[in-house]
Amino acid sequence: MSSGVLDEAIKKAAIAWISVGDGPAYALWCMPVESSLVVVSGPGEQFAPGLAEAQRAVVRLRGDHGGLIVQSEAVVSRLVPDTEEWAEIAPQLAGKRLNASGTADELVARWVADGCALVRLTPATETAIGSADLPAESHASAPRETPARVETRRPFRLHRVTKR
Repeated sequence: MSSGVLDEAIKKAAIAWISVGDGPAYALWCMPVESSLVVVSGPGEQFAPGLAEAQRAVVRLRGDHGGLIVQSEAVVSRLVPDTEEWAEIAPQLAGKRLNASGTADELVARWVADGCALVRLTPATETAIGSADLPAESHASAPRETPARVETRRPFRLHRVTKR
C-alpha cells in the first residue's frame, strides 16, 4: 500500500477508530498534525481506556465514502504540559474542540488541572493495510452494555386510537 493513501486519510481525519491491545476499537475525535493524529481523553473528555499509557495502538481511518480505507499500527506518545510541543498543539486542539465551555486557553488550563491526556499517534507506513487488503466482513460488534440504555414506554393515549 502506498503511503499517499495513509497520509491523505490522516489529513482528512476527524474521527478515528482506535484500539489498544486486544481491546475494542473506540471512535475518537482527533486532529491531524503533520503526519500524525492528536487525541485528548480524560475527565470531562472522551473515553479512551489505556490509550494514555499505551506504547502502540491500531488506528483505522475512513474515506470520503464513510467506509474503512486504511488500518495501521501507530506509535503512541503522550504530550507533556509545559513543553514546546504542548504549547504548539494544545491550543490548536482546544480551538477545534466543539461544545467546549470557555475559551481555548481556559480549556487547555482545565486539561492540565484535571490530568487529561493529549496523545500523538504516529502511524507506521510499513504496517498500513489498504482497502484492497482489508477483510470483506464488516467487523461490526454488538453494542456494549451501558447504564445510559433506558427502556422506552409506550406513549400515553388519552383516547382510544382506531385502526383503519
